[in-house]
Amino acid sequence: MNLNNSQITQVENDFNSARRRARFESILSALNWKSTSLFSLYEVTSLIRPVSETYKGIYPIELKRIIGSENRYMDFSHNFMPKNNHLRSRWQHLDLVMHKNEEWPPISVYEITGWYFVRDGNHRVSVAKANGAEYIDAEIVVLNSMIKISPDMTIPELKKKAVNYERNRFLSQYTPSYIPMGDIVFTGVGAYADLVQHILVHKYFINQNLDHEISFEEGAISWYKNVYKPIVDAIREEKLLSFFPGHTEGDMYLYIIKRWDEEKKINSEMSVHEVTSKVKKETKESKRKQKQKKFVDSQNVTE
Repeated sequence: MNLNNSQITQVENDFNSARRRARFESILSALNWKSTSLFSLYEVTSLIRPVSETYKGIYPIELKRIIGSENRYMDFSHNFMPKNNHLRSRWQHLDLVMHKNEEWPPISVYEITGWYFVRDGNHRVSVAKANGAEYIDAEIVVLNSMIKISPDMTIPELKKKAVNYERNRFLSQYTPSYIPMGDIVFTGVGAYADLVQHILVHKYFINQNLDHEISFEEGAISWYKNVYKPIVDAIREEKLLSFFPGHTEGDMYLYIIKRWDEEKKINSEMSVHEVTSKVKKETKESKRKQKQKKFVDSQNVTE
């Protein structure tokens, strides 16, 4: 595409202006303690775990409802202004196309509870927003989720919402009044599904020695008494939670039982108390090394 001097100046000015807006957004976000980046599609879907996807078709969508990207979320600000200079060539080419009123193909997006994540067309979104457009044509695939998202949420807030949803779903489905759920709390996405699996596996092994199948309730009671509580008692004995702020006994249970399975492949006689003791020793040593490294780094800075 051959450009005259006026066109070159126009698209260069447009890109430079967009870059300045990105830098301003970054400064403003820092002052407000907010992220200046777009949402990562992978990070969001790994938390909300969509149950299905549906092809919707091609429709105009509001640019202000585009809040994330599949692959380019680090290249653009949360308002889709270009953050990096390597975007210049492609961005300015599309800017010229828009100024000449030439058509470009629809972008491709995922829709999650009414908000959009760009699959293909990040530069087109950026150019359109920089030029004051309000709508853009998009080919839409809907990711169906029971967990609502919004652009003002942080990733930790979304994670907490997803975990709360999973806990409420577990409580609704199994009504587990027979085990102390007030003491069994997880902070990780997928943990309540792991809990169900642990109970079912425990129930399966019990049934191997019976002439009838026990209920989920009976399996859960036995799991709590013979698996969960002994491991949590060992965690409390070693005061492991003091080394993992922000985590719960339930989180530590999942970690210890996984670690125990790994250790038993090497030493089948290893007890849970030996595992928790080993984890405590390793954690203390790791923290000691971290402190030592920080001290050495601080000395190097002052020299």
